Amino acid sequence: MISGRIHSCTSCSPSSSSTFPYHPPCLTSASRHCKFPLSLSPPALSISQRVSRNCLVTRYSSGWSETQFSFSGLSNNKHLLPVGLGALVTSNTQGISSGPLIAEEKIGVLLLNLGGPETLEDVQPFLFNLFADPDIIRLPRLFRFLQKPLAQFISVLRAPKSKEGYASIGGGSPLRRITDAQAEELRKSLWAKDVPAKVYVGMRYWHPFTEEAIEQIKKDGITKLVVLPLYPQFSISTSGSSLRLLESIFRDDEYLVNMQHTVIPSWYQREGYIKAMANLIEKELEKFDRPDKVVIFFSAHGVPLAYVEEAGDPYKAEMEECVDLIIEELEKRKITNSYTLAYQSRVGPVEWLKPYTDETIVELGRKGVKSLLAVPIR
Repeated sequence: MISGRIHSCTSCSPSSSSTFPYHPPCLTSASRHCKFPLSLSPPALSISQRVSRNCLVTRYSSGWSETQFSFSGLSNNKHLLPVGLGALVTSNTQGISSGPLIAEEKIGVLLLNLGGPETLEDVQPFLFNLFADPDIIRLPRLFRFLQKPLAQFISVLRAPKSKEGYASIGGGSPLRRITDAQAEELRKSLWAKDVPAKVYVGMRYWHPFTEEAIEQIKKDGITKLVVLPLYPQFSISTSGSSLRLLESIFRDDEYLVNMQHTVIPSWYQREGYIKAMANLIEKELEKFDRPDKVVIFFSAHGVPLAYVEEAGDPYKAEMEECVDLIIEELEKRKITNSYTLAYQSRVGPVEWLKPYTDETIVELGRKGVKSLLAVPIR
């Protein structure tokens, strides 16, 4: 084990709940820069060999690394989204970002997030909601009738351990409080730019549920809506799940069908986000006695490998590029620490994206690493 100092950059992911006791599958990838040649996902994907300052390993790419979603050009990228999302993303989007605002228009922004148990009593029902989502646990068509019974079994089984984790951080997840604060700051920023928008929060697996947010949007008479998942990278199990839920809600509601709306599927390449991550990492490194000797350890959420190789989830490539951009920003600041990326939160017997966080920490210790800066990222 690593006998030196381990710091956790717990605020490094502005839209995440950091290293909380349990996180749902959220597809991730290995960085192209990895000083330690840890095991990566199998070479079934296209391979490009790249040598850089800290890289002696092969980079595996699913071909999604060049994918970019623009705010105004979503309709051109409809084919890049999972089946069923294109209609939601491109429906009546032309009016949301063009033309002056008029008094009759009511602008809304819907922030989508995971949700989390606010008390220990909420843990088991929260886990049930999570595992009952077919985008989290994918069962063959013939066995889909087992989705809820299986979710009940897993949630009851995992609840005691998860409760211990939540108890250690104050008895519940702070995600709602953090997301509400983000919503308020966004509202203030938009009003300062003469955009009198209302900002709503919709959680996928706990209160306030997405359905509750939509009802409030309708009550407020919103006429133009921007949908912003608070996951920097797109994954079918996070943003995808929330957007599919929205699509089902919109499909059956005449008011929503006729409302102009647009979706921002991912935003991990945004300069502000990259610089914010780099700022936090730089700040935490200064707390070490020898900052230049610290290994930066990105720990990202994992998903079953099949999500990437069979379902075509772009998250692996997007996470890989995200880490690269953060490192490039640090390099501009003359910060050239070694770093690596691993994946956490695997569930069940199937293979997930590798290397795993717990195994990687042990391996780093064996390699003589004494100081580690843990950076939760999603």
